[in-house]
Amino acid sequence: MTPSGRTPSRLRLDTALHGLALTFRGMTAVPDEDNCECHWGSAEDLAQLKTPDAELDPDLLRRTWQAIDWRDHGAVLRRILPQFAVALVAGAVEPLFDMGDVGQAFGRGRWQRWSGDQAAAVEEFLHAWWADSLVAPDAAVPAYEVFALCAEASGTVRPWLDVWAVTVHPTADRRLVEAVREWEYDLLGGKLPWYAWDHDEKRVGELSAWLAEHAPARLGSQGAPQELHHQVRLLGLPEPARWEDPHWPGHTY
Repeated sequence: MTPSGRTPSRLRLDTALHGLALTFRGMTAVPDEDNCECHWGSAEDLAQLKTPDAELDPDLLRRTWQAIDWRDHGAVLRRILPQFAVALVAGAVEPLFDMGDVGQAFGRGRWQRWSGDQAAAVEEFLHAWWADSLVAPDAAVPAYEVFALCAEASGTVRPWLDVWAVTVHPTADRRLVEAVREWEYDLLGGKLPWYAWDHDEKRVGELSAWLAEHAPARLGSQGAPQELHHQVRLLGLPEPARWEDPHWPGHTY
């Protein structure tokens, strides 16, 4: 615990949020940005996106990040990012399905192609939030949901799994038990366990293989039931062998 009473991970997250606020201060949507008044919002709403640093009401913020038809998604995302990130960390953002679709809002903005300081600020926020979600006992958003957002925002599961692998902490172990409970059904069926446009075999395979390797010891440290141990073990088997295993959970797809 730091002298301020914040944990190191929370201090890092707060610093990352401050970095977003500084980096994206004064950003606006492009001047010719437009959207359907019938389905998105009024001209007055649109004008707010072209006004730098104006606080958006929660409903306008939601409609803005959910919209998939902006002319310049990157500019819109840069405009809302400081407020959006604070709302995300506070658990005040309600996705349509799960945090995977929130991550897709980041992906549509193609933030990894932004200027160096802008891309670095977003990357540090995602990494800081993920790291804090693993160890914070009172995190507003479950770690498995933060993982889904980060995976969709970046298009990969590997860096987030790498952080989990080296985070030696009882809370991180509990978060893994929660994730296995949440994910096993979809992963055993060969799909990503969150809302994703592309359930590509590469990400499914990487996540399944990582859990099969890293989860057993952590499940054991938390006294997880044997059924979870078997489900993780099955993730390490090819599909025909999974279905024929005596401990197949009986899932149908």
